[in-house]
Amino acid sequence: MLIINDKERRRSMRLLIFVVVLLIVLAFPAYFWMKDNNHYLAQRSKAQMSPVIMIPGSSATKNRFDEMVTLLNKDTSHKHSLLKLEVYNSGKITYTGKISSGDNEPIIVVGFQNNHDGYDNIKKQAKMFDEAFNELIDQYKFNNFKAFGHSNGGLIWTLWLEKYYSDYSDYVKIKRLMTVGSPFNLNESSTSNPTQMYTYFLKHRDQLPSSLDVYSVSGADTYTEDGIVKLGSVRAGRYIYQKQVKHYTEMTVTGSKAQHSSLPQNRQIINLIEEYLLDSDQPNAVNSKNKRVSHSSSVSNP
Repeated sequence: MLIINDKERRRSMRLLIFVVVLLIVLAFPAYFWMKDNNHYLAQRSKAQMSPVIMIPGSSATKNRFDEMVTLLNKDTSHKHSLLKLEVYNSGKITYTGKISSGDNEPIIVVGFQNNHDGYDNIKKQAKMFDEAFNELIDQYKFNNFKAFGHSNGGLIWTLWLEKYYSDYSDYVKIKRLMTVGSPFNLNESSTSNPTQMYTYFLKHRDQLPSSLDVYSVSGADTYTEDGIVKLGSVRAGRYIYQKQVKHYTEMTVTGSKAQHSSLPQNRQIINLIEEYLLDSDQPNAVNSKNKRVSHSSSVSNP
């Protein structure tokens, strides 16, 4: 017959009380964390904001798209707010401008102190952008967005989508991406001479979101380039994106202001942004005679 003396009984009771108290102590933080997390997710799921996030090219600042935004706002009574971020090499992020109350489609421009060219810098800029993006979604709690990149800005977007986007994809969706004059193979016009960056893009393209619509726009100042970027390098983007994303479309802008540095202010680019990138209905305000947009290739993937 098993006999438990009073000393053992008291020890067992103390142990039981300790375990119960410990469970209660651990349960309270877990309860409040789950409550806060559910509230955070509920806030995000109800968010109406769907910003357009823009990244400029090398040597350009956060002010690169000021004229573009002015032109976009001339075409609509629903004005787009303009918020500009600059990410410093130290990690500090500064804000200029603001998002107006009730504006569900603001434009957010992210520029970098390190805005130099080259693959090594593009990798650094993609990491710096990730820090800014993380801060933006924490502050504004949007659950979807559109993306625009001019020149190297499109390369930063591509690298970020392949390397960082999966950290957010469960609760923040990228809907559309438009790149303009982005040299996916840098200075090489032929994919038979792949750069280190292009090789990386091809190797990791399976990380691209399959629900994404991509529009790649090139400028044609001559038959082979836009004055800086070779058309073959821009068109190399098809081998990165097609069959990985939902839709991939190539377009070429020719005529006046089709030079690389003029593309963000090109009226045809404005029209393409209004037609393909923005959510809101925007009237195409310009009938341009001496300007032509050609849809050189359209690829849809099931």
